[in-house]
Amino acid sequence: MKAPDDCHDMTDLRAAIDALDAGIVAQLRARAAYIDRAAILKLGNGLPARIDARVEEVVAKVRTEAAAQGLDPDLVEDLWRRLIDWSIAREERKLGAGRP
Repeated sequence: MKAPDDCHDMTDLRAAIDALDAGIVAQLRARAAYIDRAAILKLGNGLPARIDARVEEVVAKVRTEAAAQGLDPDLVEDLWRRLIDWSIAREERKLGAGRP
Protein backbone atom coordinates (compact mmCIF):
# COMPACT_ATOMS: atom_id res chain seq x y z
CA MET A 1 0.00 0.00 0.00
CA LYS A 2 1.25 3.45 -0.84
CA ALA A 3 1.98 6.09 1.77
CA PRO A 4 -0.42 9.06 1.65
CA ASP A 5 2.20 11.35 0.08
CA ASP A 6 2.87 8.74 -2.61
CA CYS A 7 -0.76 8.79 -3.77
CA HIS A 8 -0.77 11.08 -6.78
CA ASP A 9 -4.39 10.71 -7.79
CA MET A 10 -7.73 9.75 -6.29
CA THR A 11 -7.51 6.21 -7.67
CA ASP A 12 -4.33 5.57 -5.69
CA LEU A 13 -5.78 7.25 -2.62
CA ARG A 14 -9.05 5.31 -2.77
CA ALA A 15 -7.20 2.00 -3.23
CA ALA A 16 -5.12 2.72 -0.13
CA ILE A 17 -8.19 3.68 1.91
CA ASP A 18 -10.01 0.55 0.72
CA ALA A 19 -7.04 -1.58 1.80
CA LEU A 20 -7.00 0.11 5.20
CA ASP A 21 -10.74 -0.43 5.58
CA ALA A 22 -10.36 -4.14 4.79
CA GLY A 23 -7.67 -4.36 7.46
CA ILE A 24 -9.84 -2.57 10.00
CA VAL A 25 -12.70 -4.99 9.30
CA ALA A 26 -10.32 -7.93 9.76
CA GLN A 27 -9.15 -6.47 13.08
CA LEU A 28 -12.75 -6.00 14.20
CA ARG A 29 -13.46 -9.64 13.35
CA ALA A 30 -10.42 -10.70 15.38
CA ARG A 31 -11.62 -8.55 18.28
CA ALA A 32 -15.05 -10.19 18.05
CA ALA A 33 -13.41 -13.60 18.45
CA TYR A 34 -11.84 -12.39 21.71
CA ILE A 35 -15.21 -11.04 22.81
CA ASP A 36 -16.74 -14.46 22.17
CA ARG A 37 -14.03 -16.06 24.28
CA ALA A 38 -14.59 -13.47 27.02
CA ALA A 39 -18.26 -14.47 27.15
CA ILE A 40 -17.29 -18.11 27.71
CA LEU A 41 -14.81 -17.19 30.43
CA LYS A 42 -17.26 -14.81 32.11
CA LEU A 43 -19.96 -17.47 32.08
CA GLY A 44 -17.62 -19.91 33.81
CA ASN A 45 -16.65 -17.31 36.40
CA GLY A 46 -20.12 -15.90 37.00
CA LEU A 47 -19.17 -12.46 35.69
CA PRO A 48 -21.57 -10.07 33.95
CA ALA A 49 -21.04 -8.91 30.39
CA ARG A 50 -20.67 -5.27 31.46
CA ILE A 51 -17.99 -4.47 33.97
CA ASP A 52 -18.02 -0.68 34.21
CA ALA A 53 -14.50 -0.35 35.60
CA ARG A 54 -13.15 -2.32 32.64
CA VAL A 55 -15.13 -0.21 30.17
CA GLU A 56 -13.59 2.95 31.57
CA GLU A 57 -10.12 1.37 31.61
CA VAL A 58 -10.41 0.48 27.92
CA VAL A 59 -11.70 3.95 27.02
CA ALA A 60 -8.86 5.62 28.93
CA LYS A 61 -6.29 3.45 27.14
CA VAL A 62 -7.61 4.20 23.66
CA ARG A 63 -7.86 7.92 24.43
CA THR A 64 -4.21 7.90 25.50
CA GLU A 65 -3.20 5.93 22.41
CA ALA A 66 -5.16 8.27 20.15
CA ALA A 67 -3.47 11.33 21.64
CA ALA A 68 -0.05 9.69 21.33
CA GLN A 69 -0.72 9.05 17.64
CA GLY A 70 -2.06 12.54 16.96
CA LEU A 71 -5.67 11.46 16.57
CA ASP A 72 -8.65 13.16 18.21
CA PRO A 73 -9.23 11.34 21.54
CA ASP A 74 -12.91 12.40 21.58
CA LEU A 75 -13.50 10.75 18.20
CA VAL A 76 -11.75 7.57 19.30
CA GLU A 77 -13.70 7.50 22.56
CA ASP A 78 -16.99 7.85 20.69
CA LEU A 79 -16.06 5.01 18.34
CA TRP A 80 -14.84 2.77 21.15
CA ARG A 81 -17.88 3.32 23.33
CA ARG A 82 -20.03 2.20 20.42
CA LEU A 83 -17.73 -0.79 19.84
CA ILE A 84 -17.82 -1.66 23.53
CA ASP A 85 -21.62 -1.43 23.65
CA TRP A 86 -21.82 -3.74 20.63
CA SER A 87 -19.34 -6.13 22.27
CA ILE A 88 -21.28 -6.20 25.54
CA ALA A 89 -24.53 -6.89 23.69
CA ARG A 90 -22.77 -9.76 21.88
CA GLU A 91 -21.53 -11.14 25.21
CA GLU A 92 -24.99 -10.80 26.78
CA ARG A 93 -26.52 -12.86 23.96
CA LYS A 94 -23.93 -15.58 24.52
CA LEU A 95 -24.20 -15.43 28.31
CA GLY A 96 -27.97 -15.69 28.13
CA ALA A 97 -27.78 -18.67 25.82
CA GLY A 98 -25.60 -20.58 28.29
CA ARG A 99 -27.61 -19.88 31.46
CA PRO A 100 -30.34 -22.15 32.80
